[in-house]
Amino acid sequence: MSVNKEIKRVTTRTLQELKNAGHKIAMLTAYDFSIASIVDDAGVDVILVGDSASNVMAGHETTLPITLDQMIYHASSVVRAAKRALVVVDLPFGSYQGNSKEALASAIRIMKESGAHAVKLEGGIEIAESVSRILTAGIPVMGHLGLTPQSIYKFGTYTVRAKEDAEAQKLRNDALKLQELGCFAVVLEKIPAQLGQEVSQSLSIPTIGIGAGQYCDGQVLVIHDMLGINKGFKPRFLRQYANLYDVMSDAIKNYTSDVKSGSFPSDKEQY
Repeated sequence: MSVNKEIKRVTTRTLQELKNAGHKIAMLTAYDFSIASIVDDAGVDVILVGDSASNVMAGHETTLPITLDQMIYHASSVVRAAKRALVVVDLPFGSYQGNSKEALASAIRIMKESGAHAVKLEGGIEIAESVSRILTAGIPVMGHLGLTPQSIYKFGTYTVRAKEDAEAQKLRNDALKLQELGCFAVVLEKIPAQLGQEVSQSLSIPTIGIGAGQYCDGQVLVIHDMLGINKGFKPRFLRQYANLYDVMSDAIKNYTSDVKSGSFPSDKEQY
């Protein structure tokens, strides 16, 4: 008799237990059903439906153009695939800053219409009201500090953040504030490894690093970068685990060649 082993869903509590036990958290982005199915089956703890979809899926230069409707579309596709992973969705630029009522409405739409499990917001003390209001509705919130891509025009560059003492201290304060408000985790992006270690040790909630060093409680990468689908994007923090650009390019060239030469389809490939 075959026994159906029930897949246990990763929850925000699971992530806290992993941190408490000293186990690392693996997080990757996904934006569609097919890729999310592979990511989920491979045992990743958290799938981030990132506003990086604006870059890798839509070809925009920044994350700013993607809309709430588009984020819900991507999130819905991912949720249908994820049987185990916790699915976290970015609130896109303009859907939460400066207006906590709009922030709550945006978060509710994502949860209701996509079936996702949590939302992620960029920023610290300046978005405290939005974070609080979303949390009062029982929606889990993941924070995001350091390099916050939605503020790229304020920074003017994608270089490492919080190298100066004042910005580093603000980041420490922001991290503690997000924890105090009730966030279940915080992403730390592109900050010095020592600061990443300090913040991770000062917080009781998990930290997820991207270019924030080895001492964070977990790590996240954009899947297109990690699989080598994007050509030319190779920051120091990126470890490329495959070179799918060349694999896919070669396969498509071979297919095109076979079609042109008449060798595809063969006798065995037709009815």
